Amino acid sequence: MRSFKIVVTGPFSAGKTTFIKSISEIAIVSTERAISDSTRRVKAETTVAMDFGRITISKDIVLYLFGTPGQERFDFMWQILSEGMLGYILMLDASSPDTYTEGKRILEFFATLSDAPYVVAATRIEDGDPAKAVEGIRNELSVDGEVQIIPCQAMEKEDVKKVLLGLLYDILKTLDK
Repeated sequence: MRSFKIVVTGPFSAGKTTFIKSISEIAIVSTERAISDSTRRVKAETTVAMDFGRITISKDIVLYLFGTPGQERFDFMWQILSEGMLGYILMLDASSPDTYTEGKRILEFFATLSDAPYVVAATRIEDGDPAKAVEGIRNELSVDGEVQIIPCQAMEKEDVKKVLLGLLYDILKTLDK
């Protein structure tokens, strides 16, 4: 059996914990705590260390999902959680373009840690043209056309599967080289 460590990262309130909860076949290990600063108006709790989940893709493949904290004050966990990862997912809230700068900063940081493949999971794409939203995100993040940007509602298991499979295929391509 092959196991793959996948990191799920992104700005505050992008949907990382929900993403992992939606797909994990085990009760997730979560370190969510009550928010004590001004971001409390956005949501009541935030991840302070990590989230952990597991999903069996086939009899031969298991994914271990490690969710990072999104608040900058906990970003010291990113390097710790990225050790041994084979790929990562950047979750990005498409309805909040002010998070694109933070998303770009996260991508730049992860690029210093590893050349592992990644995909962007674009949550909360509002009505309209998803292809146009994807291109807007691609331009804002300055990522090339080979990086998959996949619309995803983090609560929808099928959407989460698409993102994970997209990344898994990219990882398998790099392992086959």
